[in-house]
Amino acid sequence: EHGWAVDGHSEPTGSRTALLLSDQPFGYEGGTEVLVTLNYDSVYANHVFGRVRLDLGTIGQAGLEMLPDAVGGWFSTGPFDHDDGQFLWEHAFGPEQQQDFDRSASFGEPGSKPQQWKYQLSYLDGQVNKLADGTNVTYVTRRLIAPTNRQQSLSLGSDDGFRLFLDQTEVAGNQVARGVAADQDSANFAVEAGEHSLTMKIVNTGGAAGFYVRPLPRKGELDGVLTAVLLPDAARDGLEEPLRNAWRLRHSPGYTALLARQAELQAESTKLEASIPLTMVMKERAAPRPTYVLDRGEYDKPLKDRQVQRGIPASLGQLPEGAPDDRLGLAQWLMADDNPLVARVRMNRLWAQLFGTGIVKTVEDFGMQGEWPSHVDLLDWLAVEFRDSGWDLQHMLRLIVSSSTFRQQSRANEPARLQDPDNRLLAWFPRRRLTAEELRDQALYAAGILVERLGGPSVKPYQPAGLWREVAMTQSNTRTFQQGAGDDLFRRSIYTYYKRACPPPSMLMFDAPTREFCTTSRLVTNTPLQALALWNDEQMVEAARALAERVCTAVEGDQARLALMFQYCTGRTPSEALLQRSLTALNEFRTRYRDAEGAAAQLLKVGTRPVTADVLPAELAAFTMLANAVLNLDATICLP
Repeated sequence: EHGWAVDGHSEPTGSRTALLLSDQPFGYEGGTEVLVTLNYDSVYANHVFGRVRLDLGTIGQAGLEMLPDAVGGWFSTGPFDHDDGQFLWEHAFGPEQQQDFDRSASFGEPGSKPQQWKYQLSYLDGQVNKLADGTNVTYVTRRLIAPTNRQQSLSLGSDDGFRLFLDQTEVAGNQVARGVAADQDSANFAVEAGEHSLTMKIVNTGGAAGFYVRPLPRKGELDGVLTAVLLPDAARDGLEEPLRNAWRLRHSPGYTALLARQAELQAESTKLEASIPLTMVMKERAAPRPTYVLDRGEYDKPLKDRQVQRGIPASLGQLPEGAPDDRLGLAQWLMADDNPLVARVRMNRLWAQLFGTGIVKTVEDFGMQGEWPSHVDLLDWLAVEFRDSGWDLQHMLRLIVSSSTFRQQSRANEPARLQDPDNRLLAWFPRRRLTAEELRDQALYAAGILVERLGGPSVKPYQPAGLWREVAMTQSNTRTFQQGAGDDLFRRSIYTYYKRACPPPSMLMFDAPTREFCTTSRLVTNTPLQALALWNDEQMVEAARALAERVCTAVEGDQARLALMFQYCTGRTPSEALLQRSLTALNEFRTRYRDAEGAAAQLLKVGTRPVTADVLPAELAAFTMLANAVLNLDATICLP
């Protein structure tokens, strides 16, 4: 009379199987006529009756023993309040006296508002279920149908004490004051075949309340989808794979170990993916947006009668055969063997990076307005070599820097200067200052403190205090500059954090762009402020001290230390005359700092990196000043 439902609201697809067990055997030998009447009854207007297939089968005593108990959902009634906890424990409020579950029954003390059973969809087995707080009693009950006489085992928990009743018989209990948790108690009791009510009385003596119930499977019991092994073959359609997996989980330790390892690896993968920064990517539209010629270029005045299609300028060839007219097709055209444009532009920029001026001087303009190449055949050869090498940039870089053109002296002879004052024919190596990033990285590298770890988030090295506050809006999340610490101060300059309205001033001072727009070539300036920065910037002074520590701990003797310092910074040993002038300056600095120990200490405090060399402060300060000078030599900051 209770009926059953297919749970279609939570699982809208898939089939359902109901196993109906008769109270008594039926039928007769030689044939049985069965009449089944289905009564469809739903309170929801949108529910419809689905397709039903009925199969008959037989089951023996062994099969009945393997069937699990059929249990209904949890109902509750209460709370019943009282100030005396002992009274709550001993007094019967009515539900424990029910022989059969009656949903319409009322409970409570005379004169109080009667309470009835309420279905609790959220109460589940194997989890802690919350009840009403206070000093009270709450009852929870469920229907239980046992296919055979059997022993039932439950794992229980409660806040506070509990009494467990099978029908009207108390089968377990514990009068205790505690908070609810899983598996605090256990109950073992006999159950006869047939329908029963299982009622739990939870006695709460104050504060929060709750209960926990977890049925323990019997040996050989088939629970969940495993019950399908008892069904006729026709009733197992679609259950083969779930049945196989459930059997493995129950009986295969190796399978469960593999699943546990899979879950562990999946958790590691999820954690790794969560740590990877996300970036926006572009995706092609299913249908291209119509594009029109703009009247005099004004974006809000499209000429609807002049629609344009995707394509490349006819003067630059055409898309490869079969290439789509989208970004993928454009990429295929860019990298096609018969398109020299990409390789020529990239090699021209690499040449400009190494020699200061590209083979095509107008690096930013390779079109009709650009300058004609100074060495047409050379540019063509570099482009073809780049393409044929598999677009190997490292190969091309090695090829150029090992060439005689790159390795020649920068000293210009007078006839060549008169004939080619701009050195477009490369009669001598064009001297040029290193870029802002190269200057900083070279100083840190020569000092032995450059952190060359690849990847990671941006870092914030030294910067004048309060600079961001001067230009940031009040609500900006970058109003306050938080300087990095440790390795963050010595990462390569490519990892330096750029604030759009206020880039790192030490970079801007040496002509680095603001990154507000794309820049293909940089202006090169030469100002007194740049010299002041190289002498006095906190990062450069700290690098000079680290360089002084490095040479002082590597070798003994002033001449050896100075020669090693020059080699670290310029790649060559100093001349005898330069070495003698350096020794004279070193002795003068020694005398100065021996007479002013406070000045030496103040110099060595610049930066956050502690002094690691076991050298007297005056001695280290003197070598720091020499290191600062060597780091500022033209031979150090310029390509020779």
